[in-house]
Amino acid sequence: MKYSKQEVMQYVQEEDVKFIRLAFCDVFGKQKNISIMPEELPRAFEYGIAIDASAIEGFGDETHSDLLLHPDADTLMPLPWRPEHGRVVRMFCTISYPDGTVFECDSRSILKQAVEAAKSCGLQFQFGTEQEFYLFNLDENGNPTGETYDQAGYMDIAPDDRGENIRREICLTLEQMGIHPESSHHEEGPGQNEIDFRYSDPLSAADNSMTFLTVVKTVAHRNGLFADFSPKPLENKPGNGFHINVSVKSTDDADSMDYLLAGMMDKVSDMTVFLNPGENSYKRFGQNKAPKYISWSKGNRSQLIRVPAAVGEYKRVELRSPDCSSNAYLAFALIIYAGIYGIQNRLPLPAPVDVNLYKADAEILADLPQLPDTLAKAREIARNSSFLKEHFPKCILDIYCND
Repeated sequence: MKYSKQEVMQYVQEEDVKFIRLAFCDVFGKQKNISIMPEELPRAFEYGIAIDASAIEGFGDETHSDLLLHPDADTLMPLPWRPEHGRVVRMFCTISYPDGTVFECDSRSILKQAVEAAKSCGLQFQFGTEQEFYLFNLDENGNPTGETYDQAGYMDIAPDDRGENIRREICLTLEQMGIHPESSHHEEGPGQNEIDFRYSDPLSAADNSMTFLTVVKTVAHRNGLFADFSPKPLENKPGNGFHINVSVKSTDDADSMDYLLAGMMDKVSDMTVFLNPGENSYKRFGQNKAPKYISWSKGNRSQLIRVPAAVGEYKRVELRSPDCSSNAYLAFALIIYAGIYGIQNRLPLPAPVDVNLYKADAEILADLPQLPDTLAKAREIARNSSFLKEHFPKCILDIYCND
């Protein structure tokens, strides 16, 4: 549900809300928040709430530490795991300097700019996400043990799949918040799970992705478990992917999906440091359905981009290289810009590679370009990318590209 500022203040009064969390994230997508009392809400909407940003990664130092949070009324959500009496709600925020200028490292604002750029080109993007995570047992001190919650495999059922009730609780919690998952199942790894979401507009999809991370970790901890979204939690087991499904519509009704796909393939190496920002990200590539080569095919999960068997409004492309350590706002923004590039330049789509790349002959693989296989290589490509320099502020590029 979308709220106006007046409706938010009315909701807070009528629903006995005692704390309002103003949420944002650092440049790497780690969520932060500050809580305010209801009487501070009018001030928050009119002037913003000041924070000391000097201790937040990528937000500067003590010399320019004052930033303001401006809550977005559209994003009001109750936090169902908090008390019913004296309720807690959350809103995502835009970050600005005291003079009102938008803070250049506010990744949510960067995505808003990308959406507006698409709109000016007559394009509307939609995103759906598939996020994987492991569940580990906690020790008596509440620390992760490295022992998986179960030993089940892909799409197994209870009692082997012990995560079934956890996923159910996660989905029901999300529904209470107005977020509707599409499906959930046990993944290939022991204790590994996946929950998928239907498509929505880019900003809502990114906000929901951020919310999802918080809900999963909260529900897991409430059940004596640790939810691990890292790219490669277990050395010889499948990694955690963040599969991003994308579609685009044009105001002139032109079919732009092939150009979208071509643009994503053309710019994916430039984008990789943002889609896979950690050293551990690159241990995932090339195994257990994680891509290694820059290729595409229909319905083929060994590829970088898969075109699922879907028609009509469900027609989309699925980018399989990102992992959950990425910042969804930045990832979605880059995909939009890559799509715009492909569509405006009518890039020709390379031929599909209709083979299983995990079992393909060496001569086939030798002709395929590869994703960067280390963080250092991804950073080097990004540093020299005119595409990134055109669309991202220098401060963001410096943070991601420097050792």
